[in-house]
Amino acid sequence: MSYLDPLAPEPLLATRRNAEPPPARKPRRLVRAAALILPILLLLALAASFGARYWVRNALQASLPQLDGQLSISGLSAPVSVRRDAHGVPHIQAANVDDLILAQGYVTAQDRLWQMDTLRRSAAGDLAEILGASLVSHDRTQRLLQMRASADSAVTVLPPDQLHWLEQYAKGVNASMATQAPNLPLEFRILRYKPAPWTPRDSILIGLFMFQDLSTSFPEKLGHEALAAKLSPDLLADLYPAGSWRDHPPGHTVDLSMPVDEIEQIPLDESQSKLQNPSLATPGHAASLLAGIANLPNSHLNCDSCIAGSNNWAVSADHSTTGKPILSNDTHLRHSAPGIWYEADLEAPTSDPARPFHAAGVTIPGAPFVIIGHNAHVAWGLTVLGGDVQDLYIEHLRGQGSQTEYQSPDGSWRPVTHREELIHVHGSKDVILDVQLTHHGEIDTPIISGMFPNEQRTLALRWIVYDPTIPTSPFFDIDSANDWPTFSAALSKFNGPSQNLMYADDQGHIAYHAIGRVPLRGSDPTSPQPISPVPTDATAPDAATHEWSGYIPFDKMPAVLDPPDGILATANARTTPDNYPYPINLDWAAPYRNERIWKLLASKPRFTVADMLAIQTDVYSDVDKVIAERLTYALDHAIDQSRPAKPSGGSSARRLHQAADLLRTWNGHVDADSPAAAIVDAARAALWTLILTPRLGPDTDLYLWGEKPYAEEQIIMHTPDRWLPPGFNNWDQLLTAAVDVGLNEQHAPLDLSKWSSGKANPVEIDHPIYSRSSLLRSLLRVPIGTGIQPQSGDGTTVKQVGRTFGPSQRLTVDLSNLDESTLNIVLGQSGDPASPWFMDQFNSWLHGTTYPMPFTTSATTAATSHTLTLNPQ
Repeated sequence: MSYLDPLAPEPLLATRRNAEPPPARKPRRLVRAAALILPILLLLALAASFGARYWVRNALQASLPQLDGQLSISGLSAPVSVRRDAHGVPHIQAANVDDLILAQGYVTAQDRLWQMDTLRRSAAGDLAEILGASLVSHDRTQRLLQMRASADSAVTVLPPDQLHWLEQYAKGVNASMATQAPNLPLEFRILRYKPAPWTPRDSILIGLFMFQDLSTSFPEKLGHEALAAKLSPDLLADLYPAGSWRDHPPGHTVDLSMPVDEIEQIPLDESQSKLQNPSLATPGHAASLLAGIANLPNSHLNCDSCIAGSNNWAVSADHSTTGKPILSNDTHLRHSAPGIWYEADLEAPTSDPARPFHAAGVTIPGAPFVIIGHNAHVAWGLTVLGGDVQDLYIEHLRGQGSQTEYQSPDGSWRPVTHREELIHVHGSKDVILDVQLTHHGEIDTPIISGMFPNEQRTLALRWIVYDPTIPTSPFFDIDSANDWPTFSAALSKFNGPSQNLMYADDQGHIAYHAIGRVPLRGSDPTSPQPISPVPTDATAPDAATHEWSGYIPFDKMPAVLDPPDGILATANARTTPDNYPYPINLDWAAPYRNERIWKLLASKPRFTVADMLAIQTDVYSDVDKVIAERLTYALDHAIDQSRPAKPSGGSSARRLHQAADLLRTWNGHVDADSPAAAIVDAARAALWTLILTPRLGPDTDLYLWGEKPYAEEQIIMHTPDRWLPPGFNNWDQLLTAAVDVGLNEQHAPLDLSKWSSGKANPVEIDHPIYSRSSLLRSLLRVPIGTGIQPQSGDGTTVKQVGRTFGPSQRLTVDLSNLDESTLNIVLGQSGDPASPWFMDQFNSWLHGTTYPMPFTTSATTAATSHTLTLNPQ
């Protein structure tokens, strides 16, 4: 009988029901408790959220600098006026240059203290101390490269006047730290640490960090070596051009209308044409090399065109509508929030009443004076020359530990020097690193093989910064020069990183000079040896040819004063004429930006300041246009042929026909809304994979070369059979496959007319701390980055851009009326998201507009929105 049998007599059912235990009350109690607790928890969570948001916003507001009124700081001898304009740019006026530079350090730290601290930490290899174990690999790389040790050595031999300025700047930074101590920038409070006092060494470290970004070439040499082990000499020569028919060195007339008929197998510069036979010693596994290179700050493994560079040019009075020269400069660097540049206008009398100090432009947070800009009489801009200042040596060791020795070039055995580096790690154990050093000449050369775990050889790096006399800061002399003789004298004290210096003055002169020390290889400095593109054996019979015997003399570096055509320009491409006797570089930038600037400057008789901004934001790409035409031909001839079995992205013939039609009518302008530009970019990227991967496998990513776009153009235009991969009958099939694969790899829409270059290649700039935390982003409730924004241009346009790379400032100086000069940085002056000057310049930067740069007393007074007086304490 069932327990609840309906046929059972009623008394039995009743008895059984009565026999059941009463229902449990615990679930009901839990429900009631939950009904009471959950609202309370929700209220607590909301209160915590509002409390955290209030704390964060209050912390941001509290850390904003004082902009008006009076402040007393230590170290000053007289009051200093700090007037800020509508974009927060400080116009600092002091009674003497000592007070001026102290005030510059104070004001810069008001806006950029945390950035300054992270810059010195990143250079020295101290990031793990505040950010934890994930940064140990970065710090280990910097310690192996001996950045901190180099700065320590440099400070001890710095010229007394330069050391004095660094000390004054440090006093100002430390005074600003003292003012901010109760309300440090939010990053310090989130990471729970306080900045250490500023020292002259820290300014040198930041200079070395820029040096590292602008002069690191050893990854390319390791990559070259890896490819040389797998490719025939003719294929290798195609990939590594060291000059082109498109080059236009300053001061030299060049026919830019016709290319050569064949793929060039040697550089045009005869002094650099005798490349060393590449070492076929097996390098470490590609993955190991790539991992080591990726740990380098600003590695461009993921962006071929994101190589630090710039544009600059000057036109004489004859080519200006103003009656005086005009100079323009836009520097191309990695983006960050805040950006690398800080605008400032610095003014003070000197001991010579006729020559007061007054300079304006962009400065580097952490270093004194104006780096790029103008004074009352002269203007100057910089682009990267790219001098090869690094060599890798394959060392031979014997012994172990403290008894380790290395074989010197003369065959003798010498002791390896050991230097202990201690890396503090937040939340984990400290890391002790034994850095070993050999010696070449009188210079320590650290062994950096530890960067590449699978490297079996001992690789030592010789780098110009290991010479303690190299890191210098002669910017007082540069900023205060008033004509070409005094300016060039100041330039002779600038040791690096090597730059293309563009000059113009109010007397009507324009000039170009390559500056910075570049090594001479070989024992005879009057007969320098070529640069080796790969590591060299330190004990080989010709080892002496790879040792350094000095530096190219300043007066022998490329230079031009007042060229007959009244135009000068550089954009990181080759700046040496064909007969130049000194090897400077093998890895020049691709020539397209430089070529386009020269053509634009020759396109009309006279230019305005507004014309210069139009050139800076020009997005025509001749190489993309040429390749688009070749791709159109290939698509027209290959779509209806039998499709190659592999590889294929799977696009339909209809879609490929649409691609051909879009390419056929394209004008070559990489506008943000251009589908054709996106197609070309995707096809070019896919082509490299198609032709390199079958030959190189994982080593494909080690192909790092400044003139890689030019190499690709030459290969595409000449279509040599030696580059056809297996499975392709002709180049039309291969190029069609490149379009096909590229469209699918880049997830192009089915209707290609709805695709755009701006969306395929956007700009995105994030804050290194705030952008990494969704909680912080929600608490801040203010913009902390740009988001993903469509942009025009690509890596081969004058407006050279990448996702996290591009023009870091745009400057134009009108020598006829300095108040008509213009300057625009990427984001803004402040590093505090609560400041109105955190991102106020971004839209202008993105859309190609700019701002006036007031200089005279009347103009700066009219532009003033805040005035702060710094008084002696």
